[in-house]
Amino acid sequence: MTKSSDLFSRAQKRIPGGVNSPVRAFRNVDGEPFFIDRAVGSKIWDVDGREYIDYVGSWGAAILGHAPKIVSDALTEVARRGFTSGIPNPLEVEMAELICEWVPSIKKVRMVSSGTEAAMSCIRLARGFTGRDKIIKFDGCYHGHVDALLVKAGSGALTHGQPDSAGVPKDFAGLTISLPFNDVELVRKAFRDNEQQIAAVIVEPIPANAGLYFPKENFLETLRDECSKHGALLIFDEVITGFRVARGGAQQLFGIKPDLTALGKVMGGGLPVGAFGGRAEIMDQLSPDGPVYQAGTLSGNPLAMAAGLAQLRELERIDAWNLLEKTGAQFEALVRDAIARARANLTFHRRSSMFCLFFTGGPVVDLATARTSDLKMFGKFFHGCLQHGIYFAPSQFETGFISTAHSAEEIEQTGAVLRQAFASL
Repeated sequence: MTKSSDLFSRAQKRIPGGVNSPVRAFRNVDGEPFFIDRAVGSKIWDVDGREYIDYVGSWGAAILGHAPKIVSDALTEVARRGFTSGIPNPLEVEMAELICEWVPSIKKVRMVSSGTEAAMSCIRLARGFTGRDKIIKFDGCYHGHVDALLVKAGSGALTHGQPDSAGVPKDFAGLTISLPFNDVELVRKAFRDNEQQIAAVIVEPIPANAGLYFPKENFLETLRDECSKHGALLIFDEVITGFRVARGGAQQLFGIKPDLTALGKVMGGGLPVGAFGGRAEIMDQLSPDGPVYQAGTLSGNPLAMAAGLAQLRELERIDAWNLLEKTGAQFEALVRDAIARARANLTFHRRSSMFCLFFTGGPVVDLATARTSDLKMFGKFFHGCLQHGIYFAPSQFETGFISTAHSAEEIEQTGAVLRQAFASL
């Protein structure tokens, strides 16, 4: 028995499913998870000594790679002065100022401890600000394990065949209208059919929890127009895209200003973190200034703030977004070459350092088309790559991530494994 197998056996006795987040269980690829001993740069090593080039990157958080020295040094310095106090600290102010500078739609921001908490807080704030109850979301877009938003969700809920979660009251779900992504006519109809009832539209501007697919031309613009027209708020969930696809996130790429934005992952440097912010008059509705209550013991934790600030400043210093685009383009060229050589019926998507391979001929534009992917073939592909030291996400419905730590040689090595994996299919 391997050390990973022994750990998993022990974990299953004390942890539901043996894991603390469902997709880690490897059930979607009919496998068993390995356990990590260490992670440095672009690589991870399991407890049995096997080495992998990692394209999960803590689900997008590790944009500089694992344990970058600049982040480790920042953590060490702050840790000497105390981990947490529950009292305001200067790093919270620095982070707030940086976020507001980099994301112009955000005039005020509040720190939280996870992306789920950020999205949940946006929804509560939107309802409090508008005095309305209903929310529009999109099939396959995942906004954390919030009761009202676990309706046709993506990420782990989709991976395990349960887009709707048990334990969510029907009354909660009834306030959520879930529509197909990229269908502007249904958005317009939803607003007409629910006049003066919709508090907000929440969307991943680039959906990355049901694989990775993209908004059609004018889709996001239509959401902005409809929200403005009907007095609803537009919420961008940029927990994944924030600070990854551009300095100012996806809203910078598309030139759209949402009313509220949820952030996480990259802004924490690998530590648990989240934030939400937006127009000042909306954010001023939060307690203690306003009637919408939100609080958190570890919000603005100095360790998370220090790690996040170090990572974000380093991204700007090295012009990481241009670097990631170049590395991503190299990766894409190798993937497309491998697909062409194998004459495989596959669809490959990439935006900046985010990517996904669908085992279907496509096109993939929403959840319904993403689900046409052959999951058994994906599982075979996943294990073929893993055996040769390449770790992709253990689910068809997750996005891959490239970091600044991935070298050209490692990308070439990955391309060689992909050619072999596609040929074996």
